[in-house]
Amino acid sequence: MDTLRLLSKNMKIEGNPFGSSHQRNQFFLKFVAFFLLIGLAYRLIVTDSTVSPVPDVRTSPESSPSDPSVLTAVAEAPASVDSPRNITIASQNVVASTKCDIFTGNWVPDPSGPVYTNVSCRHIQEHQNCLKNGRPDANYLLWRWKPRDCDLPRFNPEQFLDKMRNKWWAFIGDSISRNHVQSLICILSQVEEAEEIYHDKEYRSKIWRFPSHNFTLSVIWSPFLLKAETFENTEGVSFSDIQLHLDELDHKWTDQYINFDYVVISGGKWFLKTSIFHENNTITGCHYCQGKNNLTELGYQYSYRKALRLVLNFVAEPNHKAQVLFRTTTPDHFENGEWNSGGFCNRTMPFKESEGEMKSEDVTMRDIELEEFRTTQEEGSNSNIGLLDTTSMSLLRPDGHPGPYRYPNPFAGVKNKDQSRTHQIQIQNDCLHWCLPGPIDSWNDLMVEVMLNREMYR
Repeated sequence: MDTLRLLSKNMKIEGNPFGSSHQRNQFFLKFVAFFLLIGLAYRLIVTDSTVSPVPDVRTSPESSPSDPSVLTAVAEAPASVDSPRNITIASQNVVASTKCDIFTGNWVPDPSGPVYTNVSCRHIQEHQNCLKNGRPDANYLLWRWKPRDCDLPRFNPEQFLDKMRNKWWAFIGDSISRNHVQSLICILSQVEEAEEIYHDKEYRSKIWRFPSHNFTLSVIWSPFLLKAETFENTEGVSFSDIQLHLDELDHKWTDQYINFDYVVISGGKWFLKTSIFHENNTITGCHYCQGKNNLTELGYQYSYRKALRLVLNFVAEPNHKAQVLFRTTTPDHFENGEWNSGGFCNRTMPFKESEGEMKSEDVTMRDIELEEFRTTQEEGSNSNIGLLDTTSMSLLRPDGHPGPYRYPNPFAGVKNKDQSRTHQIQIQNDCLHWCLPGPIDSWNDLMVEVMLNREMYR
């Protein structure tokens, strides 16, 4: 008010209140200036004393909502091969524009641990039952996968089974696929116990049912995905060269394919084994045949590319209804040797994102996988094929393998004293497969996110 009185005093007009024309003009200009000054003063006072009703929104990876249930992460259809997985974070009222690659990130501490144990799940294969076999540390159980720029929803077995009513889900591949399906069954069995309704003679291919949901789950042993004759003993050692038919798929899975609603399919390490190649009923070359019978060394790159092209062409056929995820290669963590030459894996902590280095064979196989997947995308013949890229997250978990604990109590009775020196009998390590429970359980978070939510982005 003091300001107002001062302005009024300065604006006094002597004599006739209306004065002359010049005086009236001066009065009008002073009157306008008065109200402009009043408005400016009011604006400054309100701005300094009022808090904006719109809160700041931070999209830093470290920030998290007070109620995580408000956010839902959903996978997007592939945009490119180098970054084929995108997810969008959305709340009930606001949709954020930030997208992220759910397959790039780090393992972060998770004190809650796994949802099952080797006691609560009866489907764990003995070679992967690390706790039962005497592994002394359990820190490898206390980590979860965290994408770099977003949150990944935890796999919800109740919701999964509800969505899978009257459906059939199949895993097709080698022993890593079997490792994966056992992880999935262990999680689901905490809601409903699975009934095994079929197994082959070697117990490599199996079928389970979840009766109250009429959900069928299969694993089909087909390490090459192609027709192949293999000759191995029970320890996985070949006693004759593998005969691999590069122009014919394995009928063990193709004959059943019409039944499946969802499929996770993968190649793997078997392509690194010595093998003879057949095409058009003719031997055309080999991999690592070391000059036998004057065969042409074509290499595993040749056979792997041929196999993936044949597989992807088959699943992309328009008359095939199944939604498919092609899973990328799984790196091993053998150090100071391989599985049959004294290699071991005794780490107890994950790598960070910048640590760990893939072997050249794994790099080559992954490159072939991405190239062939890109070709399928570019052809656009079937939008139901997605990429399940577990390579990077797996590379960061050298601590998650059975190692020597693929056998019960592997160090019991293997030490012999000789002149005050202790010599250990060599123990075979498994640095390729995963302990159950273990890091492979997180594959299911990604698998379900990409498979069941990607249609929201078409």
